[in-house]
Amino acid sequence: MNETITTMLNHRSIRHFKDKPLSDEQIKMIVASAQAASTSSFIQAYSIIGIKDMEKKRKLAEIAGNQEYVAQNGHLFVFCADLSRHELIGELEGKDVLPSIESTEKFMVALIDASLAAQNAAIAAESMGLGICYIGGIRNKLDEVKELLKTPERVIPLFGMTVGYPDKINDQKPRLPFEHIYHEEEYEQDKDTYVRQLQEYDQLISSYYDERTGGKRKDRWSEQMANMLEKQTRMYMKEFVQKNKMNLR
Repeated sequence: MNETITTMLNHRSIRHFKDKPLSDEQIKMIVASAQAASTSSFIQAYSIIGIKDMEKKRKLAEIAGNQEYVAQNGHLFVFCADLSRHELIGELEGKDVLPSIESTEKFMVALIDASLAAQNAAIAAESMGLGICYIGGIRNKLDEVKELLKTPERVIPLFGMTVGYPDKINDQKPRLPFEHIYHEEEYEQDKDTYVRQLQEYDQLISSYYDERTGGKRKDRWSEQMANMLEKQTRMYMKEFVQKNKMNLR
């Protein structure tokens, strides 16, 4: 154990922040930490948009499902997959880069690069005594987000991240067991083993909710996931991504 690992293992989503903005120095440090993340072949296929304007934050909060903490926080970051600068590089260097830029592979690279950068930013923020929460809800209406943030073609806003001084800290949700996530040498495919592990985890999660809510909630993780996945959400995503000239080949 060390301080870095302790910070990571203590992670929990924060949804109540004090009314205190981040300083410009803190913002720059968080972004610098994000940029220090690994990036595939040095492509750096992402951009980060910082939101201070309260009207924009309120609009994004509405888009994200009326999540108040998207507006009430120290700072809001939006992480984007971004291959627009690479198209410009192709023009400047006289190279036909479009077949590559429009490929599924480079789309995946942009998603991975943005995610790696975001997690670096999250750990940096938490190491500074701040709290964070990822906001996938901005993908509810990406056309509106795109218009609000003025993102060009080949840029896809992926998720937000609220950062700020925690006002309330919830208990940490137990994760799936080590054996269910980590596979040695090859993927474990024994169904009985998987079912047993899921049942054990379901009992743990049910007890967590029961204790956290004083008996008002006891749902299992499998139950929660099945109910969520039964509902088809954001099914427009493939069309939106391709309309923005990514993942075409």
